[in-house]
Amino acid sequence: MLVHAALVPDTALLVPGVAGRHEPAGLADLRAAALAAVAEGVEAARGGRLVVVAPRAGTDDRAPAGRVRAGLGAAGVPDALLGWPVPDLPVVAPPAGVDLPVAGPSVGVPAAVALHLVAAASPADPLAGVVVVEVARDAAAPARAADLRALGAACAADAPTALVVVGSGSARHGPHAPLADEPDAPAWDDALHAALAGPGARDALAGLDRGACARLAVSGWAPWQVLVGASAGVPLTARLDAVVLLAGAAHAAGAWATVPA
Repeated sequence: MLVHAALVPDTALLVPGVAGRHEPAGLADLRAAALAAVAEGVEAARGGRLVVVAPRAGTDDRAPAGRVRAGLGAAGVPDALLGWPVPDLPVVAPPAGVDLPVAGPSVGVPAAVALHLVAAASPADPLAGVVVVEVARDAAAPARAADLRALGAACAADAPTALVVVGSGSARHGPHAPLADEPDAPAWDDALHAALAGPGARDALAGLDRGACARLAVSGWAPWQVLVGASAGVPLTARLDAVVLLAGAAHAAGAWATVPA
């Protein structure tokens, strides 16, 4: 059963040092909120399972396994510039009900960012193993949402499970965005963030239009559908602790927690 979910952005800027000496406004608050949410999840996962769910480029989902060294070289940042030690963590295969190919011990940047947060949240008492599930941003199967939700249900089926769900809103805000500006991006993200802070958070994620997310370059759609499936039938409270626009991309951090019986 899902007991906690940390919702964190997919930007490498969360790791100290990536932004250089002069960090943009709001980044420190976003990092602190993401780290606090993950720390809650790490604690909730004691005796159970911690699963990182992150987006990846391409069309194939995968579950890396082995000893993973989560550097950010793929984002163009050498280890020497990072303000946190590069995590070297045991990543274990997903539970038996998760039907994903098990890949070698390497992860993409979004999953690496999540592993940095996990390591920073528990430096003195590391977890024995973390599951990492990378879900493809570009997969186009007609039943994609249903498949991702089934994956989420399987991840949380047989043990108390905390998720670290990696994904961000639109990357098309204004002329400094990494992709071409979309005028409706601000209103779209405002509506999403408002929903994620309230009791309708799960329904809001379940109702996201996949085509609109693709057009607006929303990285979180696939991981969020995994969260919808993992949380089905579980009474939860949702909160959003930080919302920041960085270099034309919308990022937020918050958490879902189980409502005590």
